[in-house]
Amino acid sequence: MTTPSTTPDTGASGTPEQASGPLHGLVVADFSRVLAGPYATMLLADLGAEVIKVESPAGDDTRHWVPPVRDEVGTYYLAINRNKRSVTLDLKDEDDLKVAHALSERADIFIQNFKPGGLARFGLDYDAVAARNPKTVYCSISGFGTAGGKDLPGYDLLVQAMSGLMSLTGDPDGSPYRAGISVFDVMTGLHSVIGILAALRHLEATGQGQHVETNLLSTAMSSLVNQTSAYVAGDVVPTRMGNAHLSLFPYEPLATGDGDLIVVAGNDGQYRKLVTELGAPELADDERFATVGQRNDNREELRPLLLDLLSSRSAEEWFDQLSAAGIPCGPINDVKGGIELAERLGLEPIVTIGDVPTVRNPIRFSRSETRYDLPPPALNADGDRVRAWLAGGAQTSFADKDASGHTEGRRSA
Repeated sequence: MTTPSTTPDTGASGTPEQASGPLHGLVVADFSRVLAGPYATMLLADLGAEVIKVESPAGDDTRHWVPPVRDEVGTYYLAINRNKRSVTLDLKDEDDLKVAHALSERADIFIQNFKPGGLARFGLDYDAVAARNPKTVYCSISGFGTAGGKDLPGYDLLVQAMSGLMSLTGDPDGSPYRAGISVFDVMTGLHSVIGILAALRHLEATGQGQHVETNLLSTAMSSLVNQTSAYVAGDVVPTRMGNAHLSLFPYEPLATGDGDLIVVAGNDGQYRKLVTELGAPELADDERFATVGQRNDNREELRPLLLDLLSSRSAEEWFDQLSAAGIPCGPINDVKGGIELAERLGLEPIVTIGDVPTVRNPIRFSRSETRYDLPPPALNADGDRVRAWLAGGAQTSFADKDASGHTEGRRSA
């Protein structure tokens, strides 16, 4: 695995250039922790926002979720906290609470994922923050919303189970399985960023801030797409199909002469190309398999025919031939293989900040820049600096220069 010391976003020496990005100048008060909120705020930070990560004196839980570990910090934390500043605040302490209130007054965006109502006793709920800062875009993330599910703990695994996702994952005759990542936390983070950006556009047009709310279960209902639609529009309750697809065949791993290969025929044209490359063009006109619906109805007849044809060569050989013909297919990699593939394809997936390798933001711009200038912060690394900025008055910039004199150019809120 290569770990580049410089990227297009840094100078030739590896020293960060002047910070910029489409959200340059915005200040984010980040009162979130674990995954959904920190993932959202990292995306905002990558796009140029100044994110001030507020942590309890014990720190974000993910700092301590080990193994894996790098330099005594959980790699989970490192994955979702670059480009941020860290300050510790004990909200039960009167002086620290005053700092939190001051931050909420100065921030353009306030984001939190406490249990619904949990910040009201500290005067940090939406109504209280909006009274101090009417133009704030305030984002609340919860597990199950603010009505009947407000007291349910918002863990991704619970939502995977309760939403129906686990009922769709695994072998038909086996046990339900969770996805390999906290998929709804990540998706909720993405939806939160979309909501925040839309609210910023509304603010620009009207001068009005507003409350943006997201929750994991609603995200799950939307993200299950064709599976939830199967029920709400078709009165069909989907079930586990292993690696098979409800509406497409082939769309799954198929055994070759050496190893499995993902093979996809998303339409009749792709299917015709596939069987032609496999040496059996007559299967394209076979009345059992000629259309998507017919292939689905008769998949148990078609599968052994395809397996027989694929058995003549290895997965790697078929991948080369079928890909050259424009047929969707691919090997089943581990995570190392996925990173190496991205490197071979020129996607430069690894960005090293300081000495911490992180995974590149997937968004690229033709005019704006994506920011990679701050490694994930140590706990309270910027506490003095944040407090000094807040004490300096509304006209002071958060940081014109860092300790080394590097110009960062971010404005005050």
